Amino acid sequence: MVDQMKKITPNFWVVTLMVFAAAFVRLLPHPPNFAPIAAMALFGGAYFSKKSFAFAIPLIAIFLTDLIIGIYSYAWIVYISFAVIVVLGIFMLKKVNVKKLIFASVTASISFFAITNFGVWALGTLYPKTPEGLLASYTAAIPFFQNSLIGDLFFVGVMFGVYELVKHKVPALAKVKA
Repeated sequence: MVDQMKKITPNFWVVTLMVFAAAFVRLLPHPPNFAPIAAMALFGGAYFSKKSFAFAIPLIAIFLTDLIIGIYSYAWIVYISFAVIVVLGIFMLKKVNVKKLIFASVTASISFFAITNFGVWALGTLYPKTPEGLLASYTAAIPFFQNSLIGDLFFVGVMFGVYELVKHKVPALAKVKA
């Protein structure tokens, strides 16, 4: 345990603080689905060198804010989609650049939309368990997808942009992974 603590770098704390700050943005008034969830997952996947931290830190941050907002019946589906987005961050953002960030953000938005709305259809009672019911579930969620897509692009830009600015201002952070 002591050896692991020695390996925790200042960069780890910067990335962790940014993830928790983003999570607490969820507590501020915002349009439905305009939240930093996908950005946190992509950010964790991109910048935590220890992949267990890439999953654990953002999930803990989301869970803590869910405790304040309220735990909802399908939260576990959101957490599954969140883990999928962390994996996207790990594999799509090995080298971060604007083009990859935009592509990863859009892919994250689509993944979240597909997974969570499939879960609502499969496990809920709002829609019949038919192809038409599945289509109705996805169709009803389109306005929320628009907010997710815009929010994901916005928060990905903010989180990654702030982090790159901090690394530029504190060059020692640029040399060490979180």
